[in-house]
Amino acid sequence: MQTITIRDIIDILFVAALFYGTFRLLKRNGVMNLFWGILAFVLVWLVITYGLHLELTGAILDQVMNVGALALIVIFQNEIRAFIYRVGSKVTIPHFLRRDQQLQQKYERAMNQIVIACRHMSEHKIGALIILSRRQDLHEFSDTGERVDAVVSARMIENIFFKNSPLHDGAMFINRDRITSAGCILPVSQINNLPKHYGLRHRAALGITERTDAFAIVVSEETGEIAIATGETMRPVSVQELASEIVK
Repeated sequence: MQTITIRDIIDILFVAALFYGTFRLLKRNGVMNLFWGILAFVLVWLVITYGLHLELTGAILDQVMNVGALALIVIFQNEIRAFIYRVGSKVTIPHFLRRDQQLQQKYERAMNQIVIACRHMSEHKIGALIILSRRQDLHEFSDTGERVDAVVSARMIENIFFKNSPLHDGAMFINRDRITSAGCILPVSQINNLPKHYGLRHRAALGITERTDAFAIVVSEETGEIAIATGETMRPVSVQELASEIVK
């Protein structure tokens, strides 16, 4: 009689986690039919290969499985890359290797200027989308706009997002204490259950934070509400909450 070992339990848990991760990925992208199709195909493949032991059919399905796995990697390459980056971002670096005191002061001043600008834009209902870089290189997205390369200041941010500015419709990228580019085009999130009042700026904020480790700030042009996006979540915040969240 065959006994179940610790290795078998780990194997089962790993496969379960893999299927659960695939389920969440496909559900978020609104393609649940693809998940059920994959699950049905895998079950048929297991029955034919290990249940009925049909060698010829099993060999053909083995090749289909290999090709299908590569196809899924290509289709969901952005999501897979974002997951790997998030795992890597959990690795901490000693504080003295990350920032010295002078750089930290510049960073805090820049973040304070962003909060001031967001407060003013919220009061006057000026729409804005600000992307803060973290560890991941975001040139793929920031290069879609106009290069700015300016010190972060509230006046500069407000001027760029002023309604008559040619760059006000796009996203602004900020790296540390520098505004690197503005008027950038971002991928939009495909999540289907977002609140109806979320517009294109909100979807773009979620789109880039789903794919990268960036931190996104949105100011609504319709309501003046400030919201932040990290990962796959977005939530409205007050100015005080923004000030505490932005320096994390």
